[in-house]
Amino acid sequence: MQKLPRTVVVLGFVSFLNDFASDIVIPLIPILLATVLAAGPVALGLIEGVADGVAAFLKLWSGRHSDALAGRRKGLAVSGYLLSNIARPLLGLATAWPVVLVLRGIDRVGKGIRSAPRDALVADVTPPEMRGHAFGFHRALDNGGAVAGALAAAAILAWSPLSLSQVILLSALPGFLAVGLMAGGVKDVHRAPDAVPAPLPPLSWNALSRPMRRYLLVLGLFTLAKASETFILLLGHQLGVGVVELLLLWAALNLCKAVTCTRGGKLADRVGRGPLLMLSWTAFALSFLLLGKVTGSAGLWVVTLFYGLFMGLSEGAERAVIGDFAGPAERGTAFGWYHLALGLAAVPAGLLFGLIWQYQSAAMAFFVAGGLAAASALLLRIWAWPRS
Repeated sequence: MQKLPRTVVVLGFVSFLNDFASDIVIPLIPILLATVLAAGPVALGLIEGVADGVAAFLKLWSGRHSDALAGRRKGLAVSGYLLSNIARPLLGLATAWPVVLVLRGIDRVGKGIRSAPRDALVADVTPPEMRGHAFGFHRALDNGGAVAGALAAAAILAWSPLSLSQVILLSALPGFLAVGLMAGGVKDVHRAPDAVPAPLPPLSWNALSRPMRRYLLVLGLFTLAKASETFILLLGHQLGVGVVELLLLWAALNLCKAVTCTRGGKLADRVGRGPLLMLSWTAFALSFLLLGKVTGSAGLWVVTLFYGLFMGLSEGAERAVIGDFAGPAERGTAFGWYHLALGLAAVPAGLLFGLIWQYQSAAMAFFVAGGLAAASALLLRIWAWPRS
């Protein structure tokens, strides 16, 4: 069997370390807001939605800029990882939820700078017939880092006298290891080192192919349904589940995604991207409908693990579709459009979910999201089916 390129493997471990740092912090945010900062679901939705929306525009810029640099993508990725790992630990010093909003926004700006160039670099070095495997492997290590981060946070809170804020500050350690590995372990792949780069196509929505535009529109609708997974933790907190158990639940969720990511990517290479996306999105819809009916810890665990297993299946396929549609000279721009579509949908997604939760109920918020996901799966099948 053909091996994954070294660059893909190193980028996977960079993501592992970065998500180790990130997921020491992320599952604590809804708990920090609900307890220390006395904020509710609307604040959580605003923080998660706006942060991703702000970052989305930078993802388009950074992807296109990496194309303009003839594929020199590493510098942008390093700077993005560095910015996130400076801002994220400072959340431990926040004294009000608007401060969390600002710092979370800076963290996501870093993600905006690095995401499209990094994804384009994975596509640059990977043969087309292995892209599902490559992106699945990357997402598996990304989710594996989330497992390690949540378990580390749970262990520290359970067996040490450190507070939530102090645990968040400790996230700086694996974060800066990720920056160092990215800086020292990854090399750029120049398309034509001695040539003047060809002019880029106009930055226009209409410049994208019709299949890609349809796919991104449907993906945007699905993202509108896909509210932040931290709302699952907020639901657990509302049901009376303790902080350490919620961290273990978060770790288990990401472990499920890590287990199925690589296998899902390989399946997408073999049977096509569309069937994997259809299966995963349908399972998402069912999961959120069931979350609206959960009344205790046991039910929350069962539904969350089911959700994680099926969401992991499609993470590689979702990105591989973009690599299929785009040529080498515009791949960064294509991934920029992909991340922009996700980010723009994330803003109303978080707010809508939080508002329905606060002014109707948590159950109604999950029901609405499940319905939107089911509509997205149907549209994918009849209107935007991937060609691979």
